[in-house]
Amino acid sequence: MSADSVGSGGPLNSGGAFDALLFLSFGGPEKPADVRPFLENVTRGRGVPPERLDEVVEHYLHFGGVSPINQLNLEMIDEIRAELARRGRDLPVYFGNRNWHPYVGEVTEAMHRDGHRRILVFPTSAWGGYSGCRQYHEDIAGAVAGVDDPTLVLRKLPQFAVEAGFRASVADVLRAAMDDLGFIDSERVVFTAHSIPESADRAAGPAADGGHLYSRQVNEAAAEVARLADVDEFDVVWQSRSGPPQVPWLEPDICDHLRTLAARGVSRVVVCPIGFISDHLEVVWDLDSEAADLAAELGLEYVRVPTVGTDPLFIDLIADLVERYADGGGDLTAMGCGDNGTVCRPDCCVPVRRPTRG
Repeated sequence: MSADSVGSGGPLNSGGAFDALLFLSFGGPEKPADVRPFLENVTRGRGVPPERLDEVVEHYLHFGGVSPINQLNLEMIDEIRAELARRGRDLPVYFGNRNWHPYVGEVTEAMHRDGHRRILVFPTSAWGGYSGCRQYHEDIAGAVAGVDDPTLVLRKLPQFAVEAGFRASVADVLRAAMDDLGFIDSERVVFTAHSIPESADRAAGPAADGGHLYSRQVNEAAAEVARLADVDEFDVVWQSRSGPPQVPWLEPDICDHLRTLAARGVSRVVVCPIGFISDHLEVVWDLDSEAADLAAELGLEYVRVPTVGTDPLFIDLIADLVERYADGGGDLTAMGCGDNGTVCRPDCCVPVRRPTRG
């Protein structure tokens, strides 16, 4: 891959059908000995204080040192394979990760050995921004460079936060949770997504559009999900902050917001983790442990909505995206779409220099 192709924006070419799908995710430890090395992979260069890393290690060890993310991804992959087969798409699906085994580079080499040269990539983040989109391009670029075959094309599918199918799937699980509960007047629906530094949010999206793509996407998706689920009033909050305390991150934090709601007389909170597609450790710790415990202390009835995971509408969305691009077509200018690590727009989601600790 040439240096020119990386900065030019968009796919390298549009011709030819694709012969495989790579399901690209974040990764997670499989046993206690994996936890520290995994977290060091995740936080390398991010200026995360050692004491915060120690704290997160304990979160993983609380669950036996095993993140649920890999198994949940495998369950989604099984459903995707089945749905593609139902649609008559004979497209093998591979699984790779950014931060832990199976690493994306190793999986790309295996796909190449298996004879695949044109590969679609579905990333498990719906969103724009550096961590949500551009870093997946970097993962793909590194994987392609490790193979060194000019015929190899890995096309990243676009950001799906804007897709009607994604929003419908979140509304589907939210409606189901609310139907099970029965609505009450003092209930409040709260959408959560992963917080990021304010500087990273300012750098998210094309500079000409003013940045803040990530937070705008989360807020717009939450508003549409609320409309689809017949929710009149809702809040958008953030969770899972991990950076140095002196660096401003998106707020309010979910726990701070719970205190605010309790002070306002809200008696039931329905928390919908719109920012995540599976119940991985940040969801089950931050929402099912810390936030749930705080809600109990505050006297709040607390309900956490499932992530979309294997919801049929979400699996349909993934299959729809694959079919849209599988024959070489699709919108090649869509946000997040690019080949072999080429970002969709040259100035899109520019990485922010992170503070270092001496």
